[in-house]
Amino acid sequence: MSRTLFVVLGVVLSLLGVLWTLQGLGYVGGSVMTGSTFWAVVGPLVALLGLFLAVVGGRGQPPR
Repeated sequence: MSRTLFVVLGVVLSLLGVLWTLQGLGYVGGSVMTGSTFWAVVGPLVALLGLFLAVVGGRGQPPR
């Protein structure tokens, strides 16, 4: 995979993780995910995975 793809995928996963966390905690309504402890736990894990992918993609080998 290219570095750009890692960074884009990481940013998307991080944003989804934050959204899921906020829904799980009840700050964002209008979904069956609102107020669910499952999403309050899974959201930060997905956000951390996304952050990891973005950092790995951003720290890849410099272009020649």
